[in-house]
Amino acid sequence: MTDKHVDEDWKRQAQTEKEEIAAEELPPIPLDFLGLVSMLATQTLMHLGALPHPETGATSKNLTQAQMTIDILEILEAKTKGNLTKEEEEALRNILSDLRMAFVRSVHEPPPAAKS
Repeated sequence: MTDKHVDEDWKRQAQTEKEEIAAEELPPIPLDFLGLVSMLATQTLMHLGALPHPETGATSKNLTQAQMTIDILEILEAKTKGNLTKEEEEALRNILSDLRMAFVRSVHEPPPAAKS
């Protein structure tokens, strides 16, 4: 039996390159109110199966989680009323409207046909 020699430097370099590529694939989200809203909207769309998971590329539906995230955005809308800029208020209102419509479409869309 032969011993395998593992080049630890090569493994570290490969891991570093993998992390750099992953960081480049996802644009940074601004650290402000609209960034938070955008992040929650993206999560909702992933739960609705409209966007793939960024790490696996797979899509799946979890309507309970989608509804919960929409509820969180509605709480933010209520609790921040009167404290947002006009741009923030309009963006949140539009995003919530779009997500609600996507949720309704997702609930009523037929399941994928079984493959034979």
